[in-house]
Amino acid sequence: MARYNAAYEIHVHGQVPLRADVGFDQLQDALRPLWKYAGALSLEDGAVSAYPEEPGIRFDAHEHWLQMCWTVPGDDDFRQSLDEMCMSLNELTSAGAAIEVTFYDNQFDDDEGPSGEDAKDDFVMLFVGPTPADIMQAQRDMLVNDVIHLMERHFDGSELGGVVQEIDKLFSERFDNLVNSLDLGKPPRGNGGGHGGSGHGGRKPRHLH
Repeated sequence: MARYNAAYEIHVHGQVPLRADVGFDQLQDALRPLWKYAGALSLEDGAVSAYPEEPGIRFDAHEHWLQMCWTVPGDDDFRQSLDEMCMSLNELTSAGAAIEVTFYDNQFDDDEGPSGEDAKDDFVMLFVGPTPADIMQAQRDMLVNDVIHLMERHFDGSELGGVVQEIDKLFSERFDNLVNSLDLGKPPRGNGGGHGGSGHGGRKPRHLH
């Protein structure tokens, strides 16, 4: 059903590699929490973004990719739909991948917002993958890229090998702990280790492409 007074515009953005045997029906079932939340009766209907500039949700059957650049009006209950979607999507992936989700505060206007107040935006990074190790690898790769990008403002890339080694050490310890825990026998959580944060201090620009 339409959410005319929704607290947020919610943008979901990511590119997820899928197994070669995955078909449209399987993907439609895995993404059911998203298109049902949008009030659609199928993935085809629900794949259209609230913004026509955005490609929405696309299945590239030839290259085996799920591509998402999709906005829907919603509230905090959308987080439950994301959890359900990630749990189902894990089984269809061929490698780990990140999915960015941004909650834009509908009550805040960049030009007319109250002086001194920040938008109540929120940003969540989710990870999906066929195994906990694949999810952790995607997390590691993103962290390495972020850290290198930040530190290259002050250091040459050739000086940062030790930093990467320390990051790898942290993830190796986390994986060892996972192997030694009962969690390894459970399905990998889509948001395992995902990051959440508010948009205070400046709004994250929308993906309109």
